[in-house]
Amino acid sequence: MKKISKKYIGVFDSGFGGLTILQGIVKALPQYDYMYLGDTARVPYGTRSTDVIYEFTRQAIDFFFQNGCTLVIFACNTASSDALRKIQKDYLPKKYPGKRVLGVLIPAAEEAAAQTVNSRVGVIATEATVTSNAFVREVTKLNPRISVFQSACPLLVPIIEAGEYNSIIVDLMLKKYLRPLTAKKIDTLILGCTHYGIIKLKIKKVVGKKVTIISESQVVPKKLKDYLARHPEIEKTLGKGRKRIFYSTDLTEKFDRLGSIFFGQKIKAKKALLS
Repeated sequence: MKKISKKYIGVFDSGFGGLTILQGIVKALPQYDYMYLGDTARVPYGTRSTDVIYEFTRQAIDFFFQNGCTLVIFACNTASSDALRKIQKDYLPKKYPGKRVLGVLIPAAEEAAAQTVNSRVGVIATEATVTSNAFVREVTKLNPRISVFQSACPLLVPIIEAGEYNSIIVDLMLKKYLRPLTAKKIDTLILGCTHYGIIKLKIKKVVGKKVTIISESQVVPKKLKDYLARHPEIEKTLGKGRKRIFYSTDLTEKFDRLGSIFFGQKIKAKKALLS
């Protein structure tokens, strides 16, 4: 009888930010095998058109499923808001029936809807995510009485990707992006981009102690654990050798150096070619 090879859980982001998601997932579910892909050659996605984001995302999906993944998580809100539904409804049934792709946006929206007391929720995200109104749609779907206020933060991802997340520039940008939201008396703030997790303490300092911050690196692991419990047909296909493989589309020393900071332990990436 032919031995059935076990599969990886894939985690995808445009750059380093998704490594904070992977860190949380590995901590909660260390037994599984994971594959990470950062499309660092084309980051940021947040200023791209919907068609371009979809094409980049489709290429990433091909890479994962052709390299031993059975389940992929879009640890990228821009991809989750712009491309996920089309991937799930159109691309997977035709090209990869039986495979699954999940996003990080809905779990964050669910947590925000559950946490808010005054029904005033803020969102900081990339321009593409804000323009899509995905968080507004998902939060108000859960509770129409909640008001959602958004702020696009186009400069944060490039600054963080450059390794300048502790700089005074970040402090100045956060004040600019967050003050319109605090003026709306929000009591809950969604970090609508995985990159923002690494500057969570700086964000907390600006919005104050009374605002609950929803970080996907804390929410997504719990949701994934629940998902696998509800889908044993997927869970049983997953490898449990505690393997971690990292790929980058632009293989540089910086990816390993900054990626190790985002992931919380030393990593060594391989080059990925997407087409």
